[in-house]
Amino acid sequence: MHPIVFEAQHNNEAIYLQLAGALREAIKAGKLVTGTKLSSARAMAPAYQLNRHTVMNALQLLVAEGWLEAKEKSGYFVTHTLPIDSSAQHKKQPKYVPKQLVFAQPMNDPVTAELAQYKYNFAGGLPDIEKFPFIEFKRAMSNVCQRVDAKKLHYGAVGGENELKLQVQVYLQSARNLRTEDLVICNGSQEALFLTARVFISPGDYVACETLGYPPARKAFSACGARIIDIHQDEQGLCVADLETQLQRYSIKLLYLTPLHQYPTTVTLSPTRRLQIYQLCYQYGGVIIEDDYDHEFHYRCQPLQPMASDDPAGIVIYISTFSKIMFAGARVGYICARKQILEQIRSHKQLINHKNDVLTQLSVAQWMQTGQFERHLKRMTKLYKSRSEAMAGELAHYQKVGLPLRFIYPDGGMAMWVDCGVNVLGVKALAGKHGIYLQTQDEFYYANSERSLQPSATAITHIRLGFAGQNTAHMSQGLQQLMQLIYPRYPS
Repeated sequence: MHPIVFEAQHNNEAIYLQLAGALREAIKAGKLVTGTKLSSARAMAPAYQLNRHTVMNALQLLVAEGWLEAKEKSGYFVTHTLPIDSSAQHKKQPKYVPKQLVFAQPMNDPVTAELAQYKYNFAGGLPDIEKFPFIEFKRAMSNVCQRVDAKKLHYGAVGGENELKLQVQVYLQSARNLRTEDLVICNGSQEALFLTARVFISPGDYVACETLGYPPARKAFSACGARIIDIHQDEQGLCVADLETQLQRYSIKLLYLTPLHQYPTTVTLSPTRRLQIYQLCYQYGGVIIEDDYDHEFHYRCQPLQPMASDDPAGIVIYISTFSKIMFAGARVGYICARKQILEQIRSHKQLINHKNDVLTQLSVAQWMQTGQFERHLKRMTKLYKSRSEAMAGELAHYQKVGLPLRFIYPDGGMAMWVDCGVNVLGVKALAGKHGIYLQTQDEFYYANSERSLQPSATAITHIRLGFAGQNTAHMSQGLQQLMQLIYPRYPS
């Protein structure tokens, strides 16, 4: 007697796997009781119209998995060690019902915008990937693969490959006057933010942030147990007086800043305010996280040096990324800080992964060493400057025809912060239906702040328009459609 009724299906799965699966399910269902002797492979093969070797492969797989036992000169038996009994022995099979799970900090499944689905893309930090020199970068990667030291492929170098660290240090000194003895290479700036949060934040600690800010940063802080304190900001950036008041009221451990191009408003924090903020944090024992996410793209003047370049007390943690220079998929970010901080960050990073993407890091290092990195950066800075001028011209045109929008042309960055003069709640969803991606003011507040400064719905009037990721003709067409959605009475 053969154990089950089986007929091979014509699909991509190997037949021996199909037979093994059918036998496995029969054992689970109690149709084959523990200790049951199966027919021999010689007997099953013609019954199932299979090759005997196919049957043998299926039986041996189940032996390897522990479902069957092979006894010499006796055949194959359902193993006695399975916690499964037949329905003949028990009137009712146990019915397994998924139990309620208790998570430490329940979070929603992440929803990431599939930007490729939009015809017009005004994402604020999106580089023009079509302009990236993939052919020359491929040469760097190919050269690395041909000459890589096999020792580098083993575990180790948690803080990043020395070749890339050296190139980044040279670049930071020449481009930002930032001298650092060491740094840590991360998988993008988000990992850098999360690692910094893990190192400093204990549940209940206070973290101060600009009222309008980068949502993933505040989520990282909150996930580590932080209590977020909103700080007022004005047309010049973070308000120093309000920061001092909150430092007196709360024991603030970290201050998160985007001083060069404030996210999302693009405002550059003045040298005076930077110095005042630094002095206050030193006085009250706070540490500053300086997120310099797009330092490279500054057009009308030389960018201000990072706060980390003048940090005698060692209280600034400097974070940046190559995602805006290259593309997000490259996953290259870095952290500069004092020695004791980097030691802790490396230790926490090792808990996440034991090794970095060696080939990518070495390829980026070689790309930088050859000078191609700098040439690409100069090309893209020139291109993005022209696109920023084009967007400013388009917005000025809409002002002239009577639309109540206002904007300040920023010194740099990859986006503009536009006051539409009307409520823009719901514009994002409406624009999405017309193939347009943008961000609106309400996205940049944090609803769970301990001290929330989020305004009423009627005060949501700003949109953030990225200009770097699409050509000027495409941008112009998208803006025209967007204006018609925001201002329905505007003539097409």
